[in-house]
Amino acid sequence: MQGRIGRMANPPGAIPRRAVARTARMASLPLGYAGRSAVGIGKRIGGKPAEVVATEIQMRTAEQMFKVLGELKGGAMKFGQALSVFEAALPEEMAGPYRATLTRLQDAAPPMPATTVHEVLADQLGPDWRDRFLEFNDDPAASASIGQVHRAVYRDGRVVAVKIQYPGAGKALMGDLNQVARMARMFGGMVPGMDIKPLVDELRARVAEELDYLKESNSQRAFAVAFEGDPEFTVPHILAAAPLVLVSEWIDGISLSHIIADGTREERDKYATLYQRFVLSGPARAGLLHADPHPGNYRVTPEGKLAVLDFGAVAHLPDGLPRAMGHLLRVAMEQDADGVLAGLREEGFVKSQMALDPQLLLDYLSPLVEPARHDEFHYTREWLRGQFLRLRDPRSEEFTVGLKLNLPPNYLLIHRVWMGCIGVLCQLEATVATRDEVARWVPGFAR
Repeated sequence: MQGRIGRMANPPGAIPRRAVARTARMASLPLGYAGRSAVGIGKRIGGKPAEVVATEIQMRTAEQMFKVLGELKGGAMKFGQALSVFEAALPEEMAGPYRATLTRLQDAAPPMPATTVHEVLADQLGPDWRDRFLEFNDDPAASASIGQVHRAVYRDGRVVAVKIQYPGAGKALMGDLNQVARMARMFGGMVPGMDIKPLVDELRARVAEELDYLKESNSQRAFAVAFEGDPEFTVPHILAAAPLVLVSEWIDGISLSHIIADGTREERDKYATLYQRFVLSGPARAGLLHADPHPGNYRVTPEGKLAVLDFGAVAHLPDGLPRAMGHLLRVAMEQDADGVLAGLREEGFVKSQMALDPQLLLDYLSPLVEPARHDEFHYTREWLRGQFLRLRDPRSEEFTVGLKLNLPPNYLLIHRVWMGCIGVLCQLEATVATRDEVARWVPGFAR
């Protein structure tokens, strides 16, 4: 059902759909960065210390990045959210000024006017949409890349979250991501060391699924049934669904991003463990992998549970995670370099004609394997930053290994989620018994 909202040229509060205007706004990011760099050169010539000037440039660039990506919503903000997951891998002198602004992208965006909200609800739920609710708050409780959430009281008295997609989100989402892909080199200059293109390619591949709220509702229902009554996790049930609107149970709590910013040591360890447990256990319990790892999708409830709120991006894994994945992790953990190379060849990660040094390959896989080598592993920004810089240094031998590897299609999303999960755990600076979690949930790992 497209409805009249889908046919409106550009309703008030919708994502601006004129490609020229959106392109110009996004182009202002690297252009602004270049302009500030030029001014910075002048300041250095004038005697201001280089490191002070660099910090000023990074802070101002971060503010502009948040302002432009947040206001554009759509794919521009989706890109910012995805980037924020990997903030922990950036050098500290770059990550510091960006951290606060990138984290804000995990939770917030400028809201739609109430008139637009009412038009979408009438179009999707019918002109009598108000009869479904005893109360409806016109002020959004949360905003994100393609939609915003309103708090309401359903007709049966339950407090609910009403998720409403921005009009024009689909077209803007694809247009933004195409533009970001074209500007990947310039964005890379703003965030040194970050390989933007694979990230954008993956986001583009998931766009259609995230725009389909009916499909999302089916995924959320499957997770809600699988985790019903769980003492550690909460997945809200769906009450009503339409292509652009979802109504689900309201969950009180604070975002995991607040634990990242202000959590105690005990909170960090507890919710990092639950976060990793949910990601790994989804395929085994629901036949689905939750594929959007950024902290804005997770809430800590007053009862101490971890609630999961967004199921727009999932991978269907009815047989659970691949058994070969667990087997390869076990072989790598045991330092069997030859066994790792043989297994990766069998799974299609290494083409038959490609020559690789087994030990260099094992070293390259260290960020994925190291946490499982210990009874408990302390995830830190410093550790991830060191791994990231080592593997991204063209002078290192491990860098050439990455150029020779192939990522099979059935592992693409799994790999992105796994790396995203590691990034969030490092933001939490948490200690987690990862080996126990892998042994419990990943087939083929435990002996």
